[in-house]
Amino acid sequence: MHSFRVRLLLLGCLALAVVGCAGHSEMTKGARSALDAGQPKAALKALNEELGVDSAKQPLVEIGDDKILFVLDRSMVLQQLSSYELSSRDLELADKQIEVLDFSRGTLDDISKYMFSDDSGPYVAPPYEKLLINTMNMMNYLARGELSGAAVEARRFTTMQKFISEHEAQGKSLSGPGSYLAGFIFEKMNKPNEALRYYDEALQFGEFVSLADAVQRLARRDSYRTPRLSKLIGEEGLQTPQAAEGAQDQSGEILVIVNYGRVPAKIAKRVPIGLALTIAALHIPPHASKRANYLAAQGLVTWVNYPTLGKPRGKWGVPEFFLDDRQLPLEGMLAVDVEAKRAWKETEGAVVASAITRVITRVAAGETARQASGGGVVGALLSLGTQATMTAADTPDTRSWSTLPARIAFGRMRVPPGKHTIRLRVRGVEKRQVVDVPPGGWAVIPLTVLR
Repeated sequence: MHSFRVRLLLLGCLALAVVGCAGHSEMTKGARSALDAGQPKAALKALNEELGVDSAKQPLVEIGDDKILFVLDRSMVLQQLSSYELSSRDLELADKQIEVLDFSRGTLDDISKYMFSDDSGPYVAPPYEKLLINTMNMMNYLARGELSGAAVEARRFTTMQKFISEHEAQGKSLSGPGSYLAGFIFEKMNKPNEALRYYDEALQFGEFVSLADAVQRLARRDSYRTPRLSKLIGEEGLQTPQAAEGAQDQSGEILVIVNYGRVPAKIAKRVPIGLALTIAALHIPPHASKRANYLAAQGLVTWVNYPTLGKPRGKWGVPEFFLDDRQLPLEGMLAVDVEAKRAWKETEGAVVASAITRVITRVAAGETARQASGGGVVGALLSLGTQATMTAADTPDTRSWSTLPARIAFGRMRVPPGKHTIRLRVRGVEKRQVVDVPPGGWAVIPLTVLR
């Protein structure tokens, strides 16, 4: 009888330890595999199934916090399929519901709550993901030629920029494409001062040669100057701006955007307690560090699990841009995967520190259960059961925006009015589109390839 109880308790502990292993990553595996195979329609179907709808056109009347990330993932698949209006709808829904975790002000308890919760709670995004929600939606509106909607997204983008600046949050470097697009939006809305200010922000993150012509034209209409802008304007542009440009320029402009690959997904990482304490040294309180070292010396704590980023996909792709059969250069606007990795690295110490504090809590709870039972075999098994229960709840939350492109490239060219043929190619996918640019008009053509 005693042997049976022991076996029963062991089986119970084992069952508890494996609870909750299947999470968001497993549920999106089908969609990600379809994207890897170059089948975005199959990926869309898989995400629709997770959302419980037959079609992306079917409205989501109420969407729980546990499913909003499927909406965010679906938005980029819809963008790849050129369903820009539906993609916008999904991005705006996600933007309203997704929270942002402020690592700069959060306590270890706050970080633990979000980094080690199960997949049923609200998804909490790193700040750079919120920046890119608005950036991707600016692309959607521009592809449809809707400046007013694009301007709304530009304003939302600015709000998130301000949050990152005021809270010293990570990911500021991912502002580049959004600032560039916001400048383009306000340039086409005939607001030169706002356009110059956004272009100046973009120039913080790269020397974008494609901005020289636009900045020089805008400088003849507005007096806003910074050292970065003056470098592009040159001596002639530094003269007193005129109210108008004089002779009316009838040429149009084409902007192409190539998004490709996918950012690294979150994965669970397991490291020895000694290494974990080294990583978290600047973030963990001395008493917690002392306690962890003591437990490690007793052999009660040997490993620590925490969420981190894996490897990106498609970062070595080389995009191509043809205008009327003439190949033109593309400007590497942003290595999203590299910047996302850098932003996450800055938070790693706080995340590991919160993981260590949870390990300490788990072991302490197990020891309390053992002592309360009077020790012995049953006490040891109760301790193991308590720790197994907390281990199941301590699984790192590996949810992330898995369909966010790894790389973004822009191409920009002044063109005479009339019809022009655009060809974009990357990662084995080609897009061909004929655009009719009116005098003084513009067109934006995006290509998104998530493989």
